[in-house]
Amino acid sequence: MAETNNHNAPAQDWLVIIAQLPVEDPASRMRVLRTLESLGVAVMREGVYLLPDSPANRRALDALAEYIGKIAGAAHVLHASGVTSAQHEAFMRLFDRSARYEELIKTVKSLRISFGHSDPSAISRVMHKQRRDFEAIAALDFFPSAARERAEAALAEAEAEVRKLLFPANAQTPLVPGETLLGRTWVTRKPLWADRLACAWLIRRFVDPEATLTWLDKSEPPPSEAIGFAFEGAHFANSETRVSYEEMLLKLHLARNAALAKIGSIVHFLEVRGAPVAEAAGVQTLLQGAQRRSTSEGELLSEAEKTFDLLYEAYYQPPRASG
Repeated sequence: MAETNNHNAPAQDWLVIIAQLPVEDPASRMRVLRTLESLGVAVMREGVYLLPDSPANRRALDALAEYIGKIAGAAHVLHASGVTSAQHEAFMRLFDRSARYEELIKTVKSLRISFGHSDPSAISRVMHKQRRDFEAIAALDFFPSAARERAEAALAEAEAEVRKLLFPANAQTPLVPGETLLGRTWVTRKPLWADRLACAWLIRRFVDPEATLTWLDKSEPPPSEAIGFAFEGAHFANSETRVSYEEMLLKLHLARNAALAKIGSIVHFLEVRGAPVAEAAGVQTLLQGAQRRSTSEGELLSEAEKTFDLLYEAYYQPPRASG
C-alpha cells in the first residue's frame, strides 16, 4: 500500500516522454529502455513514461530524446503542470517504493539470525550489499515515505550490531613480554579474505619468512603454542577501530611504514568499509579472482601474496639519502 499520500504536498509539475523506438535496432532499443529504468520512470503505457519535473530529470530526458532521434526513432518531452489533486496523488503512487523497502527490511532481519554464528567479515560484506541496495532505491525515491525511514533504521541498527561483532571489546590474547615470533606456528580461521590474507602476507614478508601457517575450521581449537591472528580471542585481532592487519602493524612496530599503512587502509575498507579507498575495487577483483582459481588455502595465499607484493612495491618510497 502506498505511503506517499500527502494532501498538503506542494504542487508538483511532471515530465512526460513519448518515445517511438526503432524495431530494427534491438541493441539501441534496449539501451534506451535501460536508461529509462535507471532514471526511475513510471510507465504510463508502452512508449509513454513519467517523471517528476526537476532540472536533472529534464536534462536526462532531453538527452535521451536526442539520442532516440539519432537512432532513427522519435521522442518528445512534454511538461505537464496544473494537474488536479487526484491526478497528482495517482502519479505519486506510481513512484511508490514502499514494497522494495519492505523487502530490504525482511532481508536485513533474516541476516540478523546469523549474527554470532557466521564469520563477521562475511556478514559485513553482505550488509554492505544491503546498504548499496538501499542507496539505489533511495536515489530514485522521489517521494520519501515512512517505509524509507524504517528501512534506514533497520539497516543502521543491523550495521551497528555487525560493527560490535567485528570490533569486540577485549577480543585479543596478549603476547607474553619478550615472546619470540620466530620459528612459530601462526593460525587463523577459514574462510580467508582480505584481512587474514594480508596478515599472513605480512608475517611471511616482514616477521618470519619460515613461519608455519595453519588454517583452522570454524570450531577447531587453535594449538596451545600457536600465535593466532584475525579471529576473536587471537593474539592479533580486531580492536575497536582497527582490523587485525592494522593491529599487527601497530604491535609489531610496522605502522610507520607508509606503504604497509596504505595497504592497511585498503584491507580495512574491504573488510568493514569506512573511508573509501580508490584502489580497493581493483584489489577486491584480484582477490576474488584468486579465490576462484585456487583449490586450497595455501594456493590462495600464494596468489594473494602476489597482489600485496605489487601493492607494496607501488607504495614504497625508499628513504632519501641525507646530505
